Amino acid sequence: MSLNKAVLALALLAVAATSQLKVGDAFPSLADSKLEGQLPADLAGKIVIVDFWASWCSPCKASFPVLNELHQQYADKGVVILGVNVDEKRADMDGFLKQHPATFTIVRDAEKKLVARANINTMPTSFILDATGKVRFVHNGFHGDTTKKQYITEIDELLKAK
Repeated sequence: MSLNKAVLALALLAVAATSQLKVGDAFPSLADSKLEGQLPADLAGKIVIVDFWASWCSPCKASFPVLNELHQQYADKGVVILGVNVDEKRADMDGFLKQHPATFTIVRDAEKKLVARANINTMPTSFILDATGKVRFVHNGFHGDTTKKQYITEIDELLKAK
């Protein structure tokens, strides 16, 4: 292989490694990500919303009441909501949660392993996974009622397909 082809191949690998997860991709293993906190016992066969958030993120504050509402509405139908906090300090996360309580599961990605695998660059970013663990929908940012309606439509679509 020529030097130019080798450099091009390495550049393409670097781009592939840094692109955000997209629809159709398998979501990275949560168990292998060394997350702080207790993951839900069994996610197999469930629709999962993985929401990356941070205490300093204003749209994240607005998203929590919607995620709480979705959790209440869909938990008994096999939908799990998992909030993944990316704050440097646990105290920042804890302070946020005192002001904006979550009824859904929260874990912390202190080592940034999952954030790196998913290549998150917008807060919040949510992935809706189907029952096989594949990414079916991606939301970069939170846009109030528009995002809420999209979540409901997408969850209902996945529930019908189950």
